[in-house]
Amino acid sequence: MEFLSGAYFEVSLFEEDDTAVYDDREEKLAGRFTSVSGLNMELEYEVYSEGGSNYPRFFLKESKPQVLVLEQGVIVEDDAFSQLMSDCLEGRMVPLQGTVTLKDSFGETVRTWCIENAYLQKYVGPELNSNQPALAVTRVELIYNGCF
Repeated sequence: MEFLSGAYFEVSLFEEDDTAVYDDREEKLAGRFTSVSGLNMELEYEVYSEGGSNYPRFFLKESKPQVLVLEQGVIVEDDAFSQLMSDCLEGRMVPLQGTVTLKDSFGETVRTWCIENAYLQKYVGPELNSNQPALAVTRVELIYNGCF
């Protein structure tokens, strides 16, 4: 595995809208983060044993929701993210879809993950201290149905 010094993650999530053209949609969460975790997918199966068969059969039940954690970053579209948080506080669930892209120190794409049906779960802002520089975002958590 290659070590990528100076690598970062570029996140671009849009509100899901079947009627909008992909390039014309407003980004609800766009930024760069130094740490991304939770790029998982977990499936649940039902095991069925038939009479006369030595082996069980597996039937897909559902996928389990995962938590995507974005840490230590900067959000570039503050107004759109503020609107997303406002929508959530007013009880409107805003489904998001988009990409998480790993970029090397030269800005070249190394790997991209697609995210579907993501919802804002938690936001942690920076600790404000005039003696220490702080990033604009400490942590953003999104619950989602999986990545590919």
